[in-house]
Amino acid sequence: MNKVTLERLLWSIAFPGFGQLLNHKYLKSLLFILMEMVINNQSNFNLAIISSFNGNIDKATEYINFQWLMFYPCLYFFAMWDAVRDTNEDGETPLYSFLPYLSCAIFVTIGLIYSQKWNLFGVLIGPIFMPILCVIPGAAVGLAIKNWLLKNSSNP
Repeated sequence: MNKVTLERLLWSIAFPGFGQLLNHKYLKSLLFILMEMVINNQSNFNLAIISSFNGNIDKATEYINFQWLMFYPCLYFFAMWDAVRDTNEDGETPLYSFLPYLSCAIFVTIGLIYSQKWNLFGVLIGPIFMPILCVIPGAAVGLAIKNWLLKNSSNP
């Protein structure tokens, strides 16, 4: 990954739509930023983040509107992939480059679904930290599938 691509990825991690802004994709950027703001507000995501970081996992779970927050992982990881994809000046996207992002979105969504039930060493991790922890296996599975497909692909 080159420096420009990494920059776009990191800005997109910071806030969905910022990577697109740096890629001069202004309409996409505006749409991602607006969608993030609506989902964030409707789901009470920031209140849950503050509560979680202060150790109030039960309060964070109370605040969260899970129906709205379920949209966030797909928006978040799609915005990251889209920012990275648009840095390719030749318009070519590396084969299966979307898989780690897709896999992360799926794993984080599953982590969010079970965040009220899954414990780690007897401690409820909650709706903020459990999905974050699910990024690790999501990325690992996505990269493994991508590498397997590239290794076993009949495309030159």
